[in-house]
Amino acid sequence: MSVISLLHSIMRVERLQVAIHFVQQRALSGADAVNALRPFYFAVHPDFFGQYPREREVNENSLKRLNGYLENLQKPGIRSVQPTKLTFYVRETRDSTDIQQDLPSGFRSVSFTLHTQDILSTVMNVLKSCSLPIEHMNDLKANTETPKQSLEAGVPFYRPIKWDKTFYTFTGFRDPEQELQQARRVEPTLSLWLRNNESEATKKHNASLPRRDELKRLKKELCQKFALADIRWQRSWGITHRCCQLQSLSRLSQQSPDALLNLRGHTVVFTDQSGMNASGHVMLGTMDVHHQWTKLFEMLPSYRSLQQQTEWLKERISLLLGGAQVIHVERLGPIQPIAEHYSTLNTFHKNLVSRCLRLHPRSLEGLTMTLENDRSTPSLHEMGHFIIPTNCDPPKLQGFLQSHASEARQRIKHKNQLQAEEEAAFQNCLQSLSLRGLSKEPSINSSQMISCCQRLVEQRLPLMQGLHICVSHFYSVMHDGDLCIPWDWKS
Repeated sequence: MSVISLLHSIMRVERLQVAIHFVQQRALSGADAVNALRPFYFAVHPDFFGQYPREREVNENSLKRLNGYLENLQKPGIRSVQPTKLTFYVRETRDSTDIQQDLPSGFRSVSFTLHTQDILSTVMNVLKSCSLPIEHMNDLKANTETPKQSLEAGVPFYRPIKWDKTFYTFTGFRDPEQELQQARRVEPTLSLWLRNNESEATKKHNASLPRRDELKRLKKELCQKFALADIRWQRSWGITHRCCQLQSLSRLSQQSPDALLNLRGHTVVFTDQSGMNASGHVMLGTMDVHHQWTKLFEMLPSYRSLQQQTEWLKERISLLLGGAQVIHVERLGPIQPIAEHYSTLNTFHKNLVSRCLRLHPRSLEGLTMTLENDRSTPSLHEMGHFIIPTNCDPPKLQGFLQSHASEARQRIKHKNQLQAEEEAAFQNCLQSLSLRGLSKEPSINSSQMISCCQRLVEQRLPLMQGLHICVSHFYSVMHDGDLCIPWDWKS
C-alpha cells in the first residue's frame, strides 16, 4: 500500500470516529426525550384545556403528529423524515407579569415546522418554538449504549408525568396534578348548569344579533357578487372575528374589483395561511394584508392547473387500484397545501407504476383511501376508508386492499346508516326543543351525537328553548351566547 493510500485510510477512519462520536453526543433515547419535553407537555396537555374544546382538539391532533415524527426518528434504517407543520396552544405555565394582555384565556397560539433529522434537535426545536426553558437540556446526557437504545425504541413520548412537589416550589411552575383535579371535578347536571348559565347565554346572544345579521348579509353579498361556491372558516372564530374578515374582503373588492374575478366558482376558506388547499379551496390567511391576497388571486390560474394535474393523478391511481379513489380528509390543525398534496400523489403514483399490479378494473370500486407520509403500514379506518403510506410496497398494498375490501364495505355501510340516523336525530332535536341552532365539535362522532340528541328530546328542558347549542366535551358559554354542553351530560 502506498503512503498516500495509507494516509487516506487513516483519514477515513478518523472521520468515521468523529462522525460516530458526534452522533453519540446528539442521540437521545425515547426516555430522554420524554424527560426533556416535560415543560412542553405541561404547557400543551389537552386535559388543561377543558373549557376550550377547540384548542384542546388542536393540541390532541398536533401531539399525535409530533409523537409520530419522534417515533419515526427512532426507527432503524430511516434516513430522513418528512417535514411536519404543527400548531399548539401553549398555556402560560409560570406566574409572571409578562403574559400577553390580549390573551385573557391564558394561552397563546404557536405554529412551527419540524424538519430536524435527530431527536435532540427536534426536542430543542419544539422547546424554543414554544418559548419554553431549555436550561435543563444542558444537564441531559445522551444515551450511547446501543442495546439500551434498541430496548427503548418503542418508548411512547406521550404519557403521564409526575415530578416531586419540590420541583414546583423551586421552579414556580404550576402543579399539573392539582390542576388536573380541578379540571376533572364532578360536573353538574345539565338542568342545574342551564339554570346557572341560561340568563348569561341569552344576554350574550341578544347582544350578538346585529353582528349575526351583518355576517349573513356580507356572506350572501360576496357569494353572489363573485359567484363563490361558499365561504368557510378553518376554526370556529367568534361572530365579530368573522365579520371583520368578511369586511376586509369586501373592502378589497371595492378597491380592486378586478382582483377578485379569479375567485369565481371557488370556495373561500379563512385560515392561518394563504394559498390553495388539497381540496381546491382558496385559503385567505387572516394575518395577511390585502396585497398578499391580491397576489394570491393573480396566481389562481396556476393553482387551478396544479389542481387539474392532481385530479389526473387521482384518476390514474384509481385505474391502477381497481377503482378505489384517493380522497383528502380535512383535519383540524395545519391545512395541507395543494402543492404538498400533489407531491404526495405523484410519489405514490410513481411507486405504483414501478410494479405491475393485477387488480380487476372495478374490484375495489366504491372504496376510498387517504395517503400519509408519516406511516409505515396500511390500516383500515373505522369509517371505512383505507389509510395508506405513500411509500407502501405495491404487492403488499394489493394484498391488504383485497383482504380488507369486504370489511371496508361493511364499515362504509354502517357509517352511512349512522349518518342518516344522526341527521334524523339532529332535526328532531332542533324542532322538538325549538332551538335557534344546533351544532357539534368535529371530535364528536355520529354515535355520540345521536345519543346526546335523543336524551335531550326525552328530557325536554324548557330552558333550552331559543338557544344555540353546540355539542362538545365540556360545559362553556361562548362569547356570542352559544352554549357548549358535553355529549354525555348528566341528568
